[in-house]
Amino acid sequence: MLNEDKIRLMTSIAMFEKHERKHIFPASRYFRSDYISGRMLRSFFAYTVCFILCAMMWVLSNMEQLLNVMELDAVIAAARTGAVLYVTGLILYLIITWFVSSRRYEYARRSMRVYIAKLKRLEKRYDVQNRTRELTKEGSRYDDVSRT
Repeated sequence: MLNEDKIRLMTSIAMFEKHERKHIFPASRYFRSDYISGRMLRSFFAYTVCFILCAMMWVLSNMEQLLNVMELDAVIAAARTGAVLYVTGLILYLIITWFVSSRRYEYARRSMRVYIAKLKRLEKRYDVQNRTRELTKEGSRYDDVSRT
């Protein structure tokens, strides 16, 4: 016999897994500090590569001006400006990454609690059903033995 309540609960769990799997399960594998530090490390490398690529594009687009001037003071000033831009942008980007990663981890943790609560509710439904079956089987066996 089908239990509609149990079917609804199982469907709800399946839909929850389908929609939230991408967000919940990667974060649930780590402690909060490990998850955030991993994201920040990844962001550090991504920002560094992007900055280098952008700096190379700027150098290539201004190559004529750089070759005409070729003064050591101008090159040092450009390098300092680039370093200041890199450090400032990196700090800002890492702060944003920390904030976003922290929020995602908290969202995943709350969602994981909901997911576990749904699983426990489903497990209770199965336990109640199994107990009912055991009691009815025991009662029928007892009745069969007493009749003979």
